[in-house]
Amino acid sequence: MLDRLTGHCIGCGRTGEEIGAWSLLPEAAQRRLLAALPARLAALEARGLRADLTPRLPRA
Repeated sequence: MLDRLTGHCIGCGRTGEEIGAWSLLPEAAQRRLLAALPARLAALEARGLRADLTPRLPRA
């Protein structure tokens, strides 16, 4: 489910566009995106959107 304010998935932290392009991204780009996800997920959690979720980061 995507957060309407940020466009980030409340489960993995990626945008819909990033999710769709994931398999096409080079490994280096996937790793950069993975590095950004903890901050995105923390921001979603701070807004109370992830209370019942455990982190579900995609694999690189």
